[in-house]
Amino acid sequence: MAIEIERKFLVKEKWQPQAEGVKIAQGYLSTVPERTVRVRIKGEKGYLTIKGKNEGITRAEFEYEIPVADAEAMLRLAEQPVLSKIRYHEYLGDHLWEIDVFAGANAGLVVAEIELSQAGEDFVRPDWLGQEVSGDVRYYNANLIKMPFSLWKK
Repeated sequence: MAIEIERKFLVKEKWQPQAEGVKIAQGYLSTVPERTVRVRIKGEKGYLTIKGKNEGITRAEFEYEIPVADAEAMLRLAEQPVLSKIRYHEYLGDHLWEIDVFAGANAGLVVAEIELSQAGEDFVRPDWLGQEVSGDVRYYNANLIKMPFSLWKK
């Protein structure tokens, strides 16, 4: 079984992309607490991902590449609205950071994620890294379709 160990952080305004990002359209076929089923078009490829319930920063994850035409059809079946974001990659030390700049109803939200090999693993913290939001369910992509960032009380 594939396991995802991921920490999530807000990104400070001083961050600037170091390379070109990739556009992502992402929708959810299931968002029950026990599992999420996500379909995504990332660049020119389609993906289907099943994730188990979060246990801290760990959960089961299975991801499969699918034909982009299938992903487009599944996005039409997904809960609406479909998330739109641009993902940037930055390497720091031994780790890859994925920085998501959200668009649409979630515009203004910028989140960085790092996947770890174990929960207590050390990693280099870039100076643009803000508050950790790993356990805050508001920042789960599946929840951003239900309560977009633009509707949060500031």
